[in-house]
Amino acid sequence: MRLTLVTLLVPSYEAGIAFFVNGLEWTLTSDENQGRKRWVTVSPSAPSTDPHVSQAQILLSVPTSDDQRAAVGAQTGGRVGFFLQTDDFARDAARIEAAGGTLIETPREESYGTVAQWRDPWGNLWDLIEPA
Repeated sequence: MRLTLVTLLVPSYEAGIAFFVNGLEWTLTSDENQGRKRWVTVSPSAPSTDPHVSQAQILLSVPTSDDQRAAVGAQTGGRVGFFLQTDDFARDAARIEAAGGTLIETPREESYGTVAQWRDPWGNLWDLIEPA
């Protein structure tokens, strides 16, 4: 088994695409109109052609109920729910902030590398990690 897709509630498809694709420079891997909804996926890099590589993508999902609208920005109950690994912490931290994300702590050195928590424009918590 491989984890390939995780859903992230965003206020609109356009807002999600603007942040991830235009701001963070991720790849828009699909944008299909399915009638009552769109199937919009993004990936931090181009999908791998190797079937053994697990390249997770994010499905941008627009809420369709009051409960879902209330969960935008709080899908993981205030915990860090998403972890991005980088090979250049300073570059990607700057990219996140320029796109509308907010670093909420000073980067710190841990045994596993440099890490800082940040919030996306909707309030979800993420870790940005540059391995040691």
